[in-house]
Amino acid sequence: MIRQLFDAANAVTTVGLVLSVTGISVALSGNPDLGVAIVLWALLADHLDGIVAMSTKDRPPEIAQVGKNLDSLADLVSGGVFPAVVGIVVGKVAIFTTVAGAVLICASALRLSYFNVVGSPDGRFIGVPTTYAMPATAIAFLARPLLPDGAFSPAFAMVLVLLAALHVAPVRVPKTAGPMYLTITIFCIAASVVLAVR
Repeated sequence: MIRQLFDAANAVTTVGLVLSVTGISVALSGNPDLGVAIVLWALLADHLDGIVAMSTKDRPPEIAQVGKNLDSLADLVSGGVFPAVVGIVVGKVAIFTTVAGAVLICASALRLSYFNVVGSPDGRFIGVPTTYAMPATAIAFLARPLLPDGAFSPAFAMVLVLLAALHVAPVRVPKTAGPMYLTITIFCIAASVVLAVR
């Protein structure tokens, strides 16, 4: 089983998963901004693992299938569990942030499970991908200083509920391609630096 991690794409996915767990640990220790900065790099790993997988020649089908499921589990942690955890941390375990986090995790798990069965017909995702949760979380945290004291936590809880609704909504979303990869990369690097140093 461990040999699955010697596959280059699966190794990149695993690095992303480790970054997500590290981000959760940092957020729980009282520094959610730095946690968000770290998990933005997990999003970059998520984009990189797909590129590596497509460029790997003669990849055994079993390893590719394990990689697909490993990628979904990593997405659940970075795009579902992590935003829920930082929401609960900034809400000081208030009931509304806890409920919002649970709703997001359930919607993320359902969306990823549905994708693993149905895929992306016509080259489009059904429902907003869970990976969109991290840029949304980063934007919220970048805007946090602009909000009055006490306003961020309920506002972020609403963001989590909105993300959950979009994950399971019957909307078609184009796959990330071309210049969008560069845009996401620049945003993740820039946002992570700002969140890490302030």
